[in-house]
Amino acid sequence: MSHLKPIRVGLLGFGVVGSGTWNVLARNAEEIARRAGRQIEIVRIATRTPSKAIDVVGDQISVDNDLHALVNDPSIDIVIELIGGTTLARELVLTAINNGKHVITANKALLAIHGNEIFKLASDKHVMVAFEAAVAGGIPIIKAIREGLTANRIQWVAGIINGTTNFILTEMREKGLPFADVLKQAQSLGYAEADPTFDIEGVDAAHKLTLLASIAFGIPVQFDKVYVEGISHLAPEDIEAADRLNYRIKLLGLAIRRETGLELRVHPCLVPKHKLIASVEGVMNAVMVKGDAVQETLYYGAGAGSEPTASAVVADLVDVTRLHTADPEHRVPHLAFQADALADYTIFPIDDIISSYYLRLSVEDRPGVMAEIATVLAKENISINAMIQDPKEDYASIIFLIHQAKEGSVLQAIKQIEQLSFVRSKVTMIRMEHLL
Repeated sequence: MSHLKPIRVGLLGFGVVGSGTWNVLARNAEEIARRAGRQIEIVRIATRTPSKAIDVVGDQISVDNDLHALVNDPSIDIVIELIGGTTLARELVLTAINNGKHVITANKALLAIHGNEIFKLASDKHVMVAFEAAVAGGIPIIKAIREGLTANRIQWVAGIINGTTNFILTEMREKGLPFADVLKQAQSLGYAEADPTFDIEGVDAAHKLTLLASIAFGIPVQFDKVYVEGISHLAPEDIEAADRLNYRIKLLGLAIRRETGLELRVHPCLVPKHKLIASVEGVMNAVMVKGDAVQETLYYGAGAGSEPTASAVVADLVDVTRLHTADPEHRVPHLAFQADALADYTIFPIDDIISSYYLRLSVEDRPGVMAEIATVLAKENISINAMIQDPKEDYASIIFLIHQAKEGSVLQAIKQIEQLSFVRSKVTMIRMEHLL
């Protein structure tokens, strides 16, 4: 073992992930030191509720609620930020970097919104910001794309990167329950927050996709360019219809390279059942990455939870410890590409994307209905791949599967279809992704 003195770590926050990080580091201390080349010690914890941390760590290290004092403590080499949010966390992270400390964070919202500022300051100050735990919990997806797939021109990334929504969609499919009932169940199990908006409206997944897109394509973080749509409008009949058609509905984060730019979007998709990602159930996460040399790769595991996320935090700790004394020029760049080589690609608005579509609507059951709808679609250059009619008592439910088309044209057609006299419902539109 090296004669180097231990690396001293300060922990901001001692919630689910903070306590997990303490436990994993304590349990595997010897193994981790053998990998890192020196001991790694948490020497100070600052948290809003110090008594909870003291119950776990005892009186062997300093625990208080002075978060600013921790980032200003000259004896600390690495700060782990696990308090969440984007205001106080930003201030503390920038202070730590200004003080020459490396930072490890699980805070996807912070980096998706303020990442460019944080990474630039870190480069200027020759320190590292590591964020493996910010995307997909315990799955080492950042490292896989940034280092393992570095030979590849990445073509697309598709991820189930929010466990709450995946759990809800799984339960809706398995039990045929409506969205609102399953959401209540997810809240009672602790999978969904009291205010679940960030999860169910796709915002959490969009924060993570922002980071994945940056390291896949070498672009600055651009959360405001991501198209975001949640799952609250999905009905059990859509999930059942998808099943009959040999698809599963999943909330995906998609980052896709096109000839003239990129698509960054989060929304529900019909995914063919034979794709491995379609069989990812419950709160699990999975990310598929397609590179030109390696083709499709899949990374699967726990996307949240105390120790799975701590696994990623501690892996970052070991990385930063190993590179602590390295020449800053020879470290792995924050966003996989050299900071002065980030690209300024066009990011398409949603109207300009090309996809296939599932459309469901209710109509009066009378002759001529199909012909009129087909005429509207044809006028917008949209061709029908398949159609299913499900007669009910006094109306018919119709599903159209649409060949690849421009989204703007599909939305135009939907607007016209909804105005036809025999149409009795809004049109439900879900994009279909075949991940080729």
